[in-house]
Amino acid sequence: MVDLVLRSRRAVTPDGERPAAVWVSDGRIEAVEAYDSRVAAVEDIDLGDLALLPGLVDTHVHVNEPGRTEWEGFATATRAAAAGGVTTIVDMPLNSLPPTVDTDALAVKKEAAAGRIHVDVGFWGGAIPGNAPDLPALHAAGVFGFKAFLADSGVPEFPPLNPDQLAEALDTVPALFVVHAEDPDELRVAASSPAYADFLASRPSAAEHAAVATAIEAARAADARVHILHLSAATALPLIAAARADGLRITAETCPHYLTLDAGEIPAGATEFKCCPPIRDAANREQLWAALADGLITCVVSDHSPCTPDLKRQDTGDFAAAWGGIASVQLGLPVIWTAAQARGHTLADVTGWLARKPADLVGLSGKGRIAAGADADLVAFDSGATFVVDPARLHHRNSVTPYAGKTLTGVVRTTWLRGRAVTGDDPQGRFLTREVS
Repeated sequence: MVDLVLRSRRAVTPDGERPAAVWVSDGRIEAVEAYDSRVAAVEDIDLGDLALLPGLVDTHVHVNEPGRTEWEGFATATRAAAAGGVTTIVDMPLNSLPPTVDTDALAVKKEAAAGRIHVDVGFWGGAIPGNAPDLPALHAAGVFGFKAFLADSGVPEFPPLNPDQLAEALDTVPALFVVHAEDPDELRVAASSPAYADFLASRPSAAEHAAVATAIEAARAADARVHILHLSAATALPLIAAARADGLRITAETCPHYLTLDAGEIPAGATEFKCCPPIRDAANREQLWAALADGLITCVVSDHSPCTPDLKRQDTGDFAAAWGGIASVQLGLPVIWTAAQARGHTLADVTGWLARKPADLVGLSGKGRIAAGADADLVAFDSGATFVVDPARLHHRNSVTPYAGKTLTGVVRTTWLRGRAVTGDDPQGRFLTREVS
């Protein structure tokens, strides 16, 4: 007797897409068998031609609670995640108050989240000037690594590291460091303007290129593991390729907005498109797709970074004054699937980028894959259905989105967390900590 069997003619396993029956017991995948295999089960669901995907893993989410819960919160962010097929998130250490820069702050954040999470949640710690002595204890408490900015983060309580401070942090604890790579010396003050081109000019590709070089050299000197966050500038790709060829432990991610949006098509005053680093042009976008296809970029994550609508300054359309961040944790799968299939990619490719590779990044061996022994985090996905993005139907707290009105392909029909369907009524998420080998 097993608890649940999910059958699909299109199960996306580590071996590719195939007919399969997934047997679930005690929240884990007991076996992946033939589609027509038989076993006594409490519940047996035949999805037919609906694709069965592993639950997605989003390692770049700003929940903002506590302290800025009016921007977002654990209940709303994780409900949105589940609606989008995401069953695991890793929360960023900033925009909450206090930021997660020591063990006391981590405890405060867990208290705010307890009993309110609809998916499993892990945490990043933060590396800021002066907190290097706090990093070993925070790492021992189970954070998955440390986030550092090389340029202004946008909030005063999370200042950036200079190159010497980054080197000190890397030498302090043998952890994964994830880096917002923009060089402050290459950034310019954006003029007050509704023109996206004016904002884009203030954050040129050279800023990312220079900061990626800084991060690589710090990793080389410390023999450290460094991950480049939300890469938008394709000019930095050769630096990453060369570092990897030298044997350095350098990886990189990008985001749905960099892979699908085009700076040349952003309307005047449309501040919902503002993020840092910025959305660049279509030629740059296609270079990111090529890097994703050849494995140089390993992950696609949301960088879900919402705020209250007033902070987006839609009243004035002033890009310089608007908060920079895009909220898309619920939409990443259909956004990427729509664009990926148009470029000849498969659902197996997409689930690799959005599920298995992010899980591997943070060492969650039981997440992001349909395999015996893994958590039964699963998604019924109607890959041919289309829908128009209606902000009112999004579950994150504030519904501002650059995808409003866009027609996307792919609808999440059901999300299961450890074999239980997520309905939004009964939060069953758990806290995750770094797996120690």
